[in-house]
Amino acid sequence: MAHDTHSHQHTGAACCADHTGPEAGKVVRDPVCGMTVDPSAGKPSVEHDGHVFHFCSTGCQAKFKKSPEAFVEATDPVCGMKVDRASAEHFCRHAGEGFYFCSARCKQKFEADPESYLGDRPAPEPMPAGTQYTCPMHPEIVRDAPGSCPKCGMALEPMGVPTGEEGPNPELVDFTRRLWVSAGLALPLLVIAMGPMVGLPVRDWLGERVAVWAELALATPVVLWAAIPFFERGWQSIENRSPNMWTLIAIGVGTAYLHSVVATLFPGIFPHQFRGHGGAVPVYFEASAVIVALVFVGQVLELKARERTGSAIRALLDLSPKTARRIADDGTESDVPLDEVVAGDRLRVRPGDGVPVDGTVAEGRSSVDESMITGEPVPVEKVEGDTVTGGTLNKNGTLVITADKVGAETMLSRIVEMVAKAQRSRAPIQGLADRVSFYFVPTVVLVAIAAFVVWALFGPSPSMIFAIVSAVSVLIIACPCALGLATPMSIMTATGRGAQAGVLIRDAEALERFASVDTLIVDKTGTLTEGRPKLTDVATAEGFSEDDVLVRAGSLEKGSEHPLAEAIVAGATERNIDLKQATDFDAVTGKGVRGKVDGREVALGNRAMMDDLGIDVGALAEKADALAGEGKTAMFVAINGRAAGLLAVADPIKATTADAIRDLHESGLRIIMATGDNERTAQAVAGKLGIDDVRAGMLPEDKQRLVEELRAGGARVAVAGDGVNDAPALAAADVGIAMGTGADVAMESAGITLVKGDLTGIVRARTLAQATIRNIRQNLFFAFAYNALGVPVAAGVLYPVFGTLLSPMIAAAAMSLSSVSVIGNALRLRTLSLK
Repeated sequence: MAHDTHSHQHTGAACCADHTGPEAGKVVRDPVCGMTVDPSAGKPSVEHDGHVFHFCSTGCQAKFKKSPEAFVEATDPVCGMKVDRASAEHFCRHAGEGFYFCSARCKQKFEADPESYLGDRPAPEPMPAGTQYTCPMHPEIVRDAPGSCPKCGMALEPMGVPTGEEGPNPELVDFTRRLWVSAGLALPLLVIAMGPMVGLPVRDWLGERVAVWAELALATPVVLWAAIPFFERGWQSIENRSPNMWTLIAIGVGTAYLHSVVATLFPGIFPHQFRGHGGAVPVYFEASAVIVALVFVGQVLELKARERTGSAIRALLDLSPKTARRIADDGTESDVPLDEVVAGDRLRVRPGDGVPVDGTVAEGRSSVDESMITGEPVPVEKVEGDTVTGGTLNKNGTLVITADKVGAETMLSRIVEMVAKAQRSRAPIQGLADRVSFYFVPTVVLVAIAAFVVWALFGPSPSMIFAIVSAVSVLIIACPCALGLATPMSIMTATGRGAQAGVLIRDAEALERFASVDTLIVDKTGTLTEGRPKLTDVATAEGFSEDDVLVRAGSLEKGSEHPLAEAIVAGATERNIDLKQATDFDAVTGKGVRGKVDGREVALGNRAMMDDLGIDVGALAEKADALAGEGKTAMFVAINGRAAGLLAVADPIKATTADAIRDLHESGLRIIMATGDNERTAQAVAGKLGIDDVRAGMLPEDKQRLVEELRAGGARVAVAGDGVNDAPALAAADVGIAMGTGADVAMESAGITLVKGDLTGIVRARTLAQATIRNIRQNLFFAFAYNALGVPVAAGVLYPVFGTLLSPMIAAAAMSLSSVSVIGNALRLRTLSLK
């Protein structure tokens, strides 16, 4: 029997769902994962055996390339016929595996009873040796084996980076099975118990005594089998003296069921206060069973939502191709698994292929789509000598690259590891929810006891029935699951969304702190500007042309490694000027250079050099002053003792900087530029951009002192930097922001790392941080307000006005709805627009 385990799509579904194709009656299906694909949407494709196969992602494409025969055909598990996977009209998933059918009839049979067609299933792959497990809500809990969290009772999850090949979440599979059993038994139980209220006299047909025994038979499997995980977690919470939601659920369900069992077996022991108007002792089998089913609904929805928060990591993992085309020393090429690639290997990257590892272009030219790593939509041109990042997509040319970093050292792997760690971290605001939860559960138990006593002593007849209903309702409605989920769900979703936009969050605390930062310190070079000086202006004296000046200056500087010299040579080359060989070259420290070009004496330098040579620069001096006022470096050119012209070099401001500064100001940030450059140049750049404050001539220790001074004055400070010299300031700040693929020490000192090093990344990070904290506060408010209103209502404060008590079943539905609402609100962050 053929099936697949491509688990990152629709994992864990217990029921089958058919997928319709892009056109009615014509299905084009990814043969690896079974998803339908629109061939016109530009998705990856592969030609094999004269047929074109289309894929939903490059990950599926790579799997197919590695072993195409395994994905061409499948076997219908019902009738055994062979089915073309790429065009199968009937497909469904069961427990995370995809199945293909020859007809709708076979599919229907499978849906009705899948287990009878599955036979012996292979055991799931064990977790790697040494895997540790942690609680998604209490990451400080770490264990060497799976189990339940001693604090909240949730199932522990494996730590580390997912491989992308995991099967369905076993807890989700187990809870889904228990949900179907409990719901299937609770429904007829509800009809028997509540039928007379809606005009269905089922109890009259069966007779009261038979009806009660039928309720006992239906409720017992739900409470004593399906609800076992709830009781186990409730007991653990009592043993560990860490009361939580499971404490309340176990007490509430257990109380309702035990009372009902005793009332069924020994009705004569109950006094009249426990008897209804007909003289019978009421039972609450339907309440206990429906509560269990509703709690399972909430748990299954929560588990599925938690899987979706990890979709960002799985999407990142899918970016990296599973194979690479390696070029051997003799020139032959072969596809090899990615884990066999080592640093120094030469790899060919064809059009449409993903870049397999971090490397350097050795041959070829192409544009590379880096949007999945940087968040920038415009492809980047790559030529010989440029670096490429594993996981990016080669567009239209063929590249030969030399592998530099492989395996866990690649940027993509580091990003995935950072996101995985951040999703397990805790924000300081979570401490508020923890403190409330610690006192909340004992308080709720006391409120339930008080409600029971008050109703028993002062309630109308039958008082004990009212007492039981109110106590159980209080216990169920007050479950603090929404409170516990409020922060972790938002953090997990936000860190994944940030990774997709090139904003890497090291921990939740950095995200929370950045939302409240009011001062941002940035460097000039490489952050506000391009970081590469360019020739911007050429002015000439009478009798000389621009070509005369450039050919002499460029030829003289051709042998120099100074950044300004490189800018002049590059500027001359862009103007198609043929440079010549210079002789008698001499560098005068702090002033400039001189030598001979074509037998003529040429000097290039500042005003001091011209004065030393006795050369009158005349009107060029005024031009030089004007250029310096614009933040440009002006250099005079003299030929054979005469001033021939003036060259100006500047580090251009990035095209995105001005808009980013405006957006940061609108978000409430004061911006300070701290640079090692001179005051005049720094002020010129700041004036163009509207920066609030300028600190020029700053050494690394000066930047650190500036941060400490600002924080001492009450400011909340973020620092953006990209080099080793920025590490002290990054560590001293409330939040450090490492720009781009800078020095590792800068990334280690920073709470936030931007894959692409410009201010637009800071804008994204600020937007994400503020949206996340706003989302958490919304969740906490909803959870607090829900419990503040729900508990007194369940206790019966509205009874004097409306004459009714809140049913335990309604309380269970409301409790589950509160958790689902918090989860839904957190998942909105997945669609947050980060411009």
